[in-house]
Formats: sequence, C-alpha cells, structure tokens
Amino acid sequence: MEKRRFGRTEHMSTVAILGAFSFGHLTQEEADEKFEEVVLTSGINHIDVAPTYGEAELRLGPWMERVRDRFFVGCKTQERDKQDAADELRRSLERLRIDRFDLHQLHAVTSMEELDQVTSSGGALEALIEARDEGLTDYIGITGHGMDCPRVFQEALRRFDFDSVLFPINFVLYANPTYRRETEVLLRMCRERDVGVMVIKAVAKGRWGDRPREYTTWYEPFDQLDTIQPAVNFALSKDVTGLCTAGDPTILPLFIEACENFTPMDESAQEKLIAKAHKYEVIFE
Repeated sequence: MEKRRFGRTEHMSTVAILGAFSFGHLTQEEADEKFEEVVLTSGINHIDVAPTYGEAELRLGPWMERVRDRFFVGCKTQERDKQDAADELRRSLERLRIDRFDLHQLHAVTSMEELDQVTSSGGALEALIEARDEGLTDYIGITGHGMDCPRVFQEALRRFDFDSVLFPINFVLYANPTYRRETEVLLRMCRERDVGVMVIKAVAKGRWGDRPREYTTWYEPFDQLDTIQPAVNFALSKDVTGLCTAGDPTILPLFIEACENFTPMDESAQEKLIAKAHKYEVIFE
C-alpha cells in the first residue's frame, strides 16, 4: 500500500488509516480476528481512535501491548475544558495499554464557538500542550465535521500551530462551491505550514434520514467496490496524507482494498465524478 509523509511528524503513513470506530461495537474475539486478518495483513501503520468510539480503545488494547511499535497512534478528546481533557487523555492511555500517543487531537470542533472554547484560557488545548511537554504525546491535532469545518480550521491554524487536521473530503461535498473553495484554501495552508491532513467520510454518499441504518456509520456509505473505488481515488488525489477507513467492519476490507488499488484521478476525471453528486443527498445540513 502507498505511504505518504504525515506532515512535519515525518511519519510515512499508509494511505489507509485505521478508523477504529469500526471496532467499537465488536466483541474482543471479533476484534482480534478483524485486526489480525485485515489490519495486520494489509500493512496499515496508522491508527485513529477516540474514547467516544464505543469500546474501540479496549478492543485495541491487547494488540497495542504486542505491536505498539508498528503503529502511529492518534487519539482524541471531545472534552472542552483543560482538566476534563487531561483526565480523559490518561484514561485513553490506560485503556489502550500504552504509555504515550504519537498524536492527540481536539475532537469534533465544528464551529467558531467550539474553537473559542478549546483555545481559551483553561480550555482543552492547554491540556494537550501540557501532555506534550510531559511526553504523553508527540504531536497535537484538531478534528471536525460539518460544512463550516474548513473555515473553522483555517482560523484554528492561525491561533495555534497544529501538527495535523482531520476533516471530510468527498466528491459529494465538493459539489458544494463554498465547501470546495474553503477546503482548497485549508489544504494550501496545510501545505505551506507542513501540517498533516487526514480525511474522513471519503465514501459517504448521504444521510440516513428516516431509513433503517444498515451499517454502523452515522452516514450512509457507498458499500460496493465499484462505487467505493472512485470515491477513494477522488479523495486520495487531493493533497492529503491518508483516509480514515469507514466506521463499519463489513466495509472496512473493501475500503482497504480500494486504497491498495488507488489510481490517481486527473482534474477532468474529478470534475466528471463531482458532476454525478446531484444523485446523492447532502451529507451535512
């Protein structure tokens, strides 16, 4: 599988980054089987996990004890004040059975108001800075969802020298001119500042709405290789490090296969794919 430099961290990450949400609702036996047969076999070397991902930290813990040195491990906190974020970070270390993170991130910062919360005096960012000073994490990042995310992260990078960002890129979203424009601005900023870029929701095609949820993803995903592959090709053709795998264990191997078979898309092919986005629902309100 192709590897790309994860910004100033210098880590050469596989273009498929394990989105550990897919492990959050498995039994330990199921998680062990999936980790061994899918993750280790594929050679994935970068993990993204969070305490809000069900039991994912506990399911990965036994493996991290054994193979920690094979992975760049990123975790997150959705707490907004300093003490709560510091406490949660330490709980995550315990649950994962490791003594340090490679990356810890402010999670789900979706608005300017939330950015104000985490970057203010006594906010969660201070906890991550102290954790870095203590050697509990090497790098600090920020993650988010929603249509305002690229604009919010531009401001975040002006306020603090984050090492990474994680946000949605997907051809359905690119059909929205504002989202596309702000994303391109953010990607330029990241390139100029040597900030690593992780992508989520690369294979999202819309909201579930009132329909029964067939997968554990919060959005309705593309679920066949012939539709997953072009979505993955599109996202990886942008100036990014890699894609967090979809949060459903049945789609996980298909997503990884698409990353292994990645073929770059030129601008013309990207525009043709974007032109098909009208067939799908908007992903965010």
